[in-house]
Amino acid sequence: MRFPAAIRAARRAPLLQVLKSAAATIAAWFLAAWLMPGPLPVFAAIAALLVVQPSVNQSLSKAVERSIGVIVGVVIAVLLSALLGPQGWVVPASVVVAMLVAWALRASTGTGNQVAISAVLVLALGSSSPDYATTRIIETLIGAAVGFAINVAVVPPVLTSPARRDIGLLGRELAASLDRLADALPSTRTSAELHELLLQARLLRPMKDAAEASLASAEESLSLNPRRSRHRDELVELRALFDRLSPVTTQVIGMTRAYFDHYDDSLVGDPLVRAIAEQLRRAGHDTRLAVQRADAAPEPDVLTSAVPALTAPLTTRPPAPEHWVLIGSLMEDLRRIHGELRDEV
Repeated sequence: MRFPAAIRAARRAPLLQVLKSAAATIAAWFLAAWLMPGPLPVFAAIAALLVVQPSVNQSLSKAVERSIGVIVGVVIAVLLSALLGPQGWVVPASVVVAMLVAWALRASTGTGNQVAISAVLVLALGSSSPDYATTRIIETLIGAAVGFAINVAVVPPVLTSPARRDIGLLGRELAASLDRLADALPSTRTSAELHELLLQARLLRPMKDAAEASLASAEESLSLNPRRSRHRDELVELRALFDRLSPVTTQVIGMTRAYFDHYDDSLVGDPLVRAIAEQLRRAGHDTRLAVQRADAAPEPDVLTSAVPALTAPLTTRPPAPEHWVLIGSLMEDLRRIHGELRDEV
């Protein structure tokens, strides 16, 4: 891995998210300083900064994680200071104790790290009296509350647009793969062309994973979000579309693999192969139609005919003996594709 790749993200965070984090940190600092005069309100500022997350649900989780971690860490620092006194080696010892306590409690990685950081900060800042510890806990709760409130109040993030984009891209490429396989079946292919066809079909898998991840992020972004009522129907429609495209993606990859494994030049003259190719073109049309009806096209394109093309399952006679394995496999996958797309259209 190149060093810049380890410190740079593939995309910039939204500018609004950066501004919200900065506003939450500043507001938590001044509010905690006004309510509890004394040491600088470092805990409040850190809590507010960490709590502002890409979704309201994540903000709540981070607020709870941060608060529990600080409480446990501060308690550990107070107890160690009372038992061992103000010794310099107590600070690194507190890290070991905090991590062991977090492990015993089955705390998440973030919570465990927060326990250790809080214990170190309390001891390193030079005071671990009960009053100081209580103040730091309250300060953290103030910061977490401010961060959560700002994330909810100021345009809470809704991530349906990336999900719509990725599902649209999946649908368009899936339709293109169906068309490519339809063109390949009734014609002779070289070994290089067969490998290229299989490679293009396999690229559907990471596209499906990306669409599923984007959809999961969109669903999480609406959890506890005050704007969820406006986007709930949209997200339900996108989930229904993805649930239809996902098995079709699996079938297309499997059909392409079967064609690659059992290819024979004599397939060109088999009338069943030509009939299957026509059904694949119809499936490609209906895939585009499903994406179009869900308004998930990622960019302007020529509209697909609104008339479904898969009007009836393909019925055939028994295939030639030398082709029955491939044709049987293609027919079964085509039957499943037909079922998924007919439910949509």
